[in-house]
Amino acid sequence: MAVSTWHILGVGSLGSLWAIRLARAGLPVRLILRNAERLQDYQRQGSCLSLLSHADCQRQALPAQLIDSAEPIERLLVACKAYDAPQAVASLATRLAPGAQVILLQNGLGSQEAVAACIPAARCVFASSTEGAFRESAWQVRFAGHGFTWLGDAQAQTPPQPLLDDLHSAGIPHQWTPDILTRLWRKLALNCAINPLTVLHDCRNGGLLEHPCEVATLCDELAGLLQHCGQTSAAEALHDEVQRVIQATAANYSSMYQDVAQGRRTEISYLLGHACAAAARHQYPVPHLRATLTRLQQHLAGKGLRTD
Repeated sequence: MAVSTWHILGVGSLGSLWAIRLARAGLPVRLILRNAERLQDYQRQGSCLSLLSHADCQRQALPAQLIDSAEPIERLLVACKAYDAPQAVASLATRLAPGAQVILLQNGLGSQEAVAACIPAARCVFASSTEGAFRESAWQVRFAGHGFTWLGDAQAQTPPQPLLDDLHSAGIPHQWTPDILTRLWRKLALNCAINPLTVLHDCRNGGLLEHPCEVATLCDELAGLLQHCGQTSAAEALHDEVQRVIQATAANYSSMYQDVAQGRRTEISYLLGHACAAAARHQYPVPHLRATLTRLQQHLAGKGLRTD
């Protein structure tokens, strides 16, 4: 059986982490970069990505191309930010081969459906990952914590076995699940209970242990919202898991905190914004979630950052 090339769109922390591990397993990998300037910078750095883990640094040479390259795409990992994903995928939709597989590795909810609508002929696989990684500099990523990736297809239950075999070969811990939307809702709720508060209180995740009532109140509203949206499993013992995540990642800064600290746009619309929009559609009251969203938007505006 012919080996499919992996194209990686979004060479940030998780995109780089997947690209390096897939290439190390001997699988063909191509990076897709957004413009000529970024491609030239990558080439000046030796056309390599670096993976830092403890005191170890591994460099992996990987070919890169632009979005308008003519090479057909059979397997695409979309690892860019949720707000960039629909437009980025639409811009290379003509390159997708018949039956192409597109793995969507975005935070929150909303972008996955938007991407799928752009490419109806492709198979979209939704992914939810708990792996920790962050960029130390351009083309250099640090593996910050082992985790797990759940994958699933909301439209078809049969797993794409060759794709999963590649992940196994690359040592990427994963499992196929028929309930991927439950996993995505659960992660959305975890992120909504933690990320905004770390920004508003200017703290690491562990700093939220000093704000137990605020965390508990958000968890109660989120659990009620999930149940109201038909996601009963995602609502189970939500507060307990949020507490476990806070304690297990106490020394870490949330992804939203890192975005704000570096002056980047956040994924607020696909996290807290999505939860509040779902509550509005279902006419379910979430006053504390809405107040937190408003506070966060005011905080971002005060720093000159986008509030969407």
